[in-house]
Amino acid sequence: MSTQPESTGDVLERYRAYLNCLTYIQVDPRLWRRFGWSDVVNHTLLEAYRDLAKLQALDEADRNRRLRRMLLNNLLERIEHERAEMRDYRREASLDEALAGSSCNLQKWLVEEHVGPAGRADAAERGALLADALSQLPQREREALILQKYHGWSLAQIAEHLGCTIGAVAGLHARGLKRLRELLIETDPSV
Repeated sequence: MSTQPESTGDVLERYRAYLNCLTYIQVDPRLWRRFGWSDVVNHTLLEAYRDLAKLQALDEADRNRRLRRMLLNNLLERIEHERAEMRDYRREASLDEALAGSSCNLQKWLVEEHVGPAGRADAAERGALLADALSQLPQREREALILQKYHGWSLAQIAEHLGCTIGAVAGLHARGLKRLRELLIETDPSV
């Protein structure tokens, strides 16, 4: 039984989900809606489209590494642009902290990708598998998990951010974890 190759649109949509997930993990949640990070993801997808043949020739780990690098460079550029555009520092101090923190996290992630010990490479590969699995979750489950696990938010903070009850967040979190485990086991049964 032959499988049809993925269309370019399907490939790019899979990349979009992965890049969105990475953005949510790396960028401070206070900045998610304010600066339209989807523009950065779209710009990265345009770059990916231009290099699609090269990307598809790579194995999955190298392709994800290349996509991460493209996204990180675009995110850092956008953060620097936003910091330069700030008008009144006193009014924007918390946003500047969020931008600076996100910038530091992204730069650290970029540096860690260059360093080559096997343990760090394994950790990066596990992180890529996790990000890929997270990208397959429904958006609200993904957000609930990312906000708690990566940004340390409480259930109450997440509920306020998502505009729902703490009980609803707990349900999103539980369902998200269950699906995440299933996806990770499908990808790598040794998990």
